[in-house]
This record gives sequence, structure tokens and C-alpha cells, in this order.
Amino acid sequence: MIGHLRGTLLERSGATVIVDCGGVGYEVMLSGYSLSQIGPVGSETSLRVFTHAQENRIALFGFTSAEERALFDLLITVKNVGPTSAIKILSAGAGPADIARLIVAGQTGALQALRGVGKKTAELLVVELREPCERLLAEWGQGGEASAVAIRAVPVARGASAPRARSPLLDDVASALAQLGWRAAEVERAMAELDPPPDARIEEVLRQALRHMPNPAVGHS
Repeated sequence: MIGHLRGTLLERSGATVIVDCGGVGYEVMLSGYSLSQIGPVGSETSLRVFTHAQENRIALFGFTSAEERALFDLLITVKNVGPTSAIKILSAGAGPADIARLIVAGQTGALQALRGVGKKTAELLVVELREPCERLLAEWGQGGEASAVAIRAVPVARGASAPRARSPLLDDVASALAQLGWRAAEVERAMAELDPPPDARIEEVLRQALRHMPNPAVGHS
């Protein structure tokens, strides 16, 4: 099994890269987060690798950090979450800690808004991975305290006026967007565009909000 690759980045195409290691090109699928961390074509690349062997093919999934690989290993233990689905989930945050925080906070609505995650899968992620993700965040020095605050409100920048009062549903949507890596000002602009009915579900409103966001959360600092 291939566990690590170090070589020259030969090609980038969508979520897939080809790494040349001693004249052999390895095709590897990366999350949006890892894609934002690697250099341009021609640069040296080092990836941790998960080898997924199937009856008719072998697929490689790469990670630029040990943290992302650790969360990936947890995600694929959940029923109906295969390696490809796990990569899509990891692509939704600005880093693995963002996804772990959503799970620890029990944000099933926000998780359902991620590509390929239905209601049952979102609930399973929270039920099965909440404690393991808490341990990961503690190991990474990013414990649950910040998460507990983040799910209640988006911080207002110093010197800015407080946002207008809004429904608890929009507060939850705003906090989910903040957890996924968008800046407070961007979140507030998106919230100003939304006026959901009282019976709206969080996943529906979150999808609407995502349409108003200027750029993907991946790569935001």
C-alpha cells in the first residue's frame, strides 16, 4: 500500500493531481483544502496517501497534513461515507478543524448542506464522531471552547456597528458559514440578502446563503 509520495507536481486537473516520483506518475485525488496548500505545477510536493483498492481499480487520496489525514480516517468509518465522499466533505472547510468543529457542535443542518451529505449521514457523523473529533481538536490545540462560542454568533469586527437583530435561524446559518471559513463581513452581507419564512429549515437557508458568498471558503484565512 502506498502511504506517502514525494515528487514533482506534474499536472493539476480539477480535484486530481499527478505527482512524478522517479519517473512514475501517480494520480492522486485531493480535497479543496489540500489543493489550496500545494504549490504550482513543477514544484516539489509531499503528500500523505490513502490507498483505496477495489476489484477493478486502485485509487489514491492525498493529504498535505497529518490533521486532514486523521479526520479522513475517521470520516470513512461512518456508514455510507467512502473515500470520495470524505474528500468532498473535507473540501467544504478552510481546514480540517473547521469540519471537526461542525461535528463537535452537532451542526447537522450545516453538515447536510455539504455536497453528498444527507440527513441520516449528518446525524451519523455527529453521533459517531463527536467524541473522536473532540479528541482530535484537543490534540491539535484547537479545543471545543471556540466552537461553543462560534455556533452562537459571528463576531463583529472592532469599530464596526453591531448587525441588526435577526432570527435565531439566521444566527445559526451565519455561525455555520463562519465555521466554514468565511469572514464576518462577508457573512453579514450574505445575511442581509436573506429573509427566510418562519418554517424554513436551516439546510435550505444555508444553501441560499452559499449562493451569496463571494468565494469558496477554502483558502480563507
